[in-house]
Amino acid sequence: MNKFAIGCGGVLVMLLFIALVIGLFFWSSYNRLVTLDQEVNKRWGDVQTVYQRRADLIPNLVSTVSGAANFEKSTLTEIVQARASVGQVKIDPNNAPTDPAKLAAFEQAQGQLSSALSRLLVVVERYPELKATEGFRDLQAQLEGTENRISVERRDFNAAVQNYNTAVKSFPAVFYAGAFGFNPKPYFAASSGAETPPKVQFDFNKPAAATNP
Repeated sequence: MNKFAIGCGGVLVMLLFIALVIGLFFWSSYNRLVTLDQEVNKRWGDVQTVYQRRADLIPNLVSTVSGAANFEKSTLTEIVQARASVGQVKIDPNNAPTDPAKLAAFEQAQGQLSSALSRLLVVVERYPELKATEGFRDLQAQLEGTENRISVERRDFNAAVQNYNTAVKSFPAVFYAGAFGFNPKPYFAASSGAETPPKVQFDFNKPAAATNP
């Protein structure tokens, strides 16, 4: 009887030990998902910050450029409308989107603003007197820096999403991630030439380069 009790006790201890090991394994996996999810949200916040920085620069750019005599008002109207369209795309700035359609809408609006901004800057080249304006030169430097940061932050966001999605689809998380709200997240789509940030330059001694709408 004692041997039987000791045997059962040994089996119970072994089962408890195995359960503990498995529990620690899943606990560690869950915590890793939390960490990766938070990293994605942080990177999303960084993306939002640089896009907002560009949006904040645009009113000053429009104000400076519109001071040039006979400047093409339709170009200014286009960029103002594109900036307003960006503001209409509502995405939580603190949590990365899980709906690919919402991220696509955000990216489309930002792309339209980029195109409008590029066209505006090409038109600006026809007004060399703007180059002598200190405020214009300052905006040039800030826009160059912002466009580069946008490219960097988008790349870092996609890298964070890749790490997160890989963890979500890996064992053992693949069996429980969805139940705990850890679903795959969409990437920024890479368009043709997206690896190179738009060049914001004002060389009035050269003809304006053609831009794609």
